[in-house]
Amino acid sequence: ADGTVERYKARLVAKGYSQVEGVDYRETFAPVAKLVTVRILLSVASLRGWHLHQLDVNNAFLNGDLDEEVFMSLPPGFGRKGENRVCQLHKSLYGLKQASRQWFIKLSTALKAAGFRQSRSDYSLFVRSRQGNFLVLLVYVDDVILAGNNLEDIENTKLFLANQFKLKDLGQLKYFLGIEVARSRHGISLSQRKYALEILDDAGFLGVKPSRFPVEQNLSLTQFDGKLLDDASAYRRMVGRLIYLTITRPDLTYAVHVLSQFMDKPRQPHLEAAHKVLKYIKRTPGQGILLPSTGSLQLRAFCDADWARCKDTRRSITGYCILLGQAPVSWRTKKQTTVSRSSAEAEYRSMATTCCEVT
Repeated sequence: ADGTVERYKARLVAKGYSQVEGVDYRETFAPVAKLVTVRILLSVASLRGWHLHQLDVNNAFLNGDLDEEVFMSLPPGFGRKGENRVCQLHKSLYGLKQASRQWFIKLSTALKAAGFRQSRSDYSLFVRSRQGNFLVLLVYVDDVILAGNNLEDIENTKLFLANQFKLKDLGQLKYFLGIEVARSRHGISLSQRKYALEILDDAGFLGVKPSRFPVEQNLSLTQFDGKLLDDASAYRRMVGRLIYLTITRPDLTYAVHVLSQFMDKPRQPHLEAAHKVLKYIKRTPGQGILLPSTGSLQLRAFCDADWARCKDTRRSITGYCILLGQAPVSWRTKKQTTVSRSSAEAEYRSMATTCCEVT
């Protein structure tokens, strides 16, 4: 965390780009936890007073078993001069196209053998309920969250997984996917303060004068206003990082939505609007969301539409926010797919999108 070198690592990586579909691999898809699922799980854990623990699997992809016959050339220096020997892989390696899928299959098989049921709404969520003990396990590649009402059950599950895979017990949940998790008697707060400061440092905005709001009122950006940027990569990198920041910052969602429309050919006004967002972040880098420890498990949804907002396409904007009790768990701003002929039509499309998210 302080920038010093903790250890040096070397890894043997296969040249997955040379694999042939249908010969060396077939399916490659592997699910990861939806961020909405992460927020809902933490919200329920806060309301129910569940224990929250975290695990990290070491070299996760090396655990997967290969179904195909895959051969790999030896790394330089391992074979004698003039030899053309190859090695056959029995287990997956980093770099193989099917590595992530084979790891998830191995993990889910082990969890099902331990009595867990896989959720149908999010395949990375596993649930087990027996003798009054309720345990939820959420997987994001090699990061695992354990939530349950019985600490002994959580520890037994850790021991079971430790016998199956080499893993690191990180104790109580503090930091997950760049999200800082802090728990108090009021609830669980989620923020990305460290990540927000990294964005400001990367853009050279750590010493800038803060702004009280992320976007100017009635700001209207179009595709052809202003001069084209000489180097669009810095703008794309900045907006891409801001998109990830909206995981815990609903207040940035609309501004980032507007900026992300101009990734192809960004212009000077678009960059100035992005700088305005950075100035706002400078004012509140630790801003996040609170998942209260009191309240109900009732879902509430709010939605709105901005009719014909986009000047380039005249498409309307849908915006919604969904709360579980008092905790915000899902929010989005998105341009509608078709042009609405009236504000009423735009509002109905917005409600339809929100209902799809709720169900």
